Amino acid sequence: MSFFTNLFNKKYENIDGGKLDSILKDNRRVLILDVRTPVEFKSGHIPKAKNIPVNDLLCKINTISSYKDEAVVIYCASGMRSSNASRVLSKNGFNKVYNLSGGMGSYNNKLK
Repeated sequence: MSFFTNLFNKKYENIDGGKLDSILKDNRRVLILDVRTPVEFKSGHIPKAKNIPVNDLLCKINTISSYKDEAVVIYCASGMRSSNASRVLSKNGFNKVYNLSGGMGSYNNKLK
């Protein structure tokens, strides 16, 4: 039963690098949230991204609460941590949450 509950209660959208471009072009106010570690973030990140590691997200959720009704794009290295972070934000009242499937690789492949 929990599989179906999770399947139908998912309140975020998985996107690719192309969709990320569209979101960035169509939204003046968008939060790009990098949920990797600070070391990973320093090694390279999407321009204008804010770094909040996934393990710190609940403690720091109030720092991004002004984006509850704005587009929030979340990414990590592969898409696993960002998927977890997407669920956390969705469950805490964020309405336009997008998970970058494939993480930084999806973004980097879009640049090529």
